[in-house]
Amino acid sequence: MAKKKKQPRWYFSLRSPYSWFAYRELTEHHADVADAIEWIPFWEPDETTQGMLDEADVELPIVAMSRAKGFYILQDTARLARARGLSMTWPIDKDPNWEVSHLAYLAAEREGRGREFIDLAYRARWEEGRDITRRETMAEIAGALGLDPALLAGAADDPDLRKQGLECLVSSYQDGLFGVPFFVHGRDKFWGADRLGPFVAAYRGLPPEEGAKGWQDQVELPLFSAAGGDTGHAGGCG
Repeated sequence: MAKKKKQPRWYFSLRSPYSWFAYRELTEHHADVADAIEWIPFWEPDETTQGMLDEADVELPIVAMSRAKGFYILQDTARLARARGLSMTWPIDKDPNWEVSHLAYLAAEREGRGREFIDLAYRARWEEGRDITRRETMAEIAGALGLDPALLAGAADDPDLRKQGLECLVSSYQDGLFGVPFFVHGRDKFWGADRLGPFVAAYRGLPPEEGAKGWQDQVELPLFSAAGGDTGHAGGCG
């Protein structure tokens, strides 16, 4: 039997500012592509999920981030936000558990409200500086979506959502993900918010040079100041 062809897809993280940039551009300028591809969350697992990954013999590409890279990301994301006309606020995460928000996404998606959840979660994190690793924040987002607050606030306690989350992370491993955002079309892979254009071009069957057109030709912008901010995933994970 022929192996079923996988749907074009992208891996996003609610923690990553680069995923936020890609999300905005994807939904605002390439809505047809956004509607056609698969959306798969990626996050740094907690102890429970890590144990499940260990049992599956899956090692995610998460390494400690250097101080130099952290400062670079602050500067880089400031440039990208300004170039896009976005007002960006760095949140401060205290003892974050990323299952809280990413499994809440899966719960919202199960209710047919996944995309709306992502929009509110990104807004809460990157425009309002709120901590999306808090269950209270998930409950508030649930209320805004007209969902049961306990459904999203308690998503990390749901064994079925844990299993579904594990499948997402295993899928990222099988696709060779090493950072987010990460796009996959057939055998072609595209890493980073600035690779969204080439991914869209590949999806639409356009020549690669079409994907090089975009917002990138911007002047150097002032350094963004953010004390105590969370610079995103460790290592190469945006």
